[in-house]
Amino acid sequence: MIERREFLFAGGCAAALGVGEWMRPRKLTLLLPENEKLTNVIPLQFAGWKAGGGGDIVLPDLKDSLAAKLYSERVARSYRRMSGEEAQDVMLLAAYGRAQSDVLQLHRPEKCYPATGFALTYSKLYQLPLPNGVTVPAVLLTAEMGSRVEDILYWTRLGEMLPQTYSDQRWARFTTAWNGFIADGVLMRASMIRTGDAPGFDTLSEFMRDMIMGTRANRRSTMIGDTLAQRLA
Repeated sequence: MIERREFLFAGGCAAALGVGEWMRPRKLTLLLPENEKLTNVIPLQFAGWKAGGGGDIVLPDLKDSLAAKLYSERVARSYRRMSGEEAQDVMLLAAYGRAQSDVLQLHRPEKCYPATGFALTYSKLYQLPLPNGVTVPAVLLTAEMGSRVEDILYWTRLGEMLPQTYSDQRWARFTTAWNGFIADGVLMRASMIRTGDAPGFDTLSEFMRDMIMGTRANRRSTMIGDTLAQRLA
């Protein structure tokens, strides 16, 4: 005869399995159409910024790693804007994942930079201001290695959510899974090498704002989600 506690344990396991199966995501939601490429969405020129060659962009090592499975597409570019006689250079990394499930997570710079030898010396949650009162939840970082000091502004989008922290990201994945969806995701990162004492966060904010506003209105959702993109239209 099955003891009462064994019966209750078995029943609990069955219920947990049932809930797990019910929560298993079944529908893929994409904010970047399947026939579209991220490299074609991000403009090459906007508001005085122009993409060009060069730039020592910090990238994760994708060879034989989880990151190799993480992104469906990755765009790395250097942009330059002339401000009088001075050139301002910004490095852009945009990484897109078609299925950001519990297994395939966005690779945040907090891991990418230390993995390549940098020390993070500054970190702050930030609201990137856009027109019409729209703000994008983002993160500011400073990474240092030897004499190189790099200021970073980035955000991640998971479906319609814009998680700023690891806990936010886990909650976003749980929420989409609870609703039966596997959401696509993107990481948008701009950085610049500091040439003086002042950090470059103001320039990075201008760059990201100009890039979003320079993107076709019907493709901005790829970067910031439908809700915010519609408020900018």
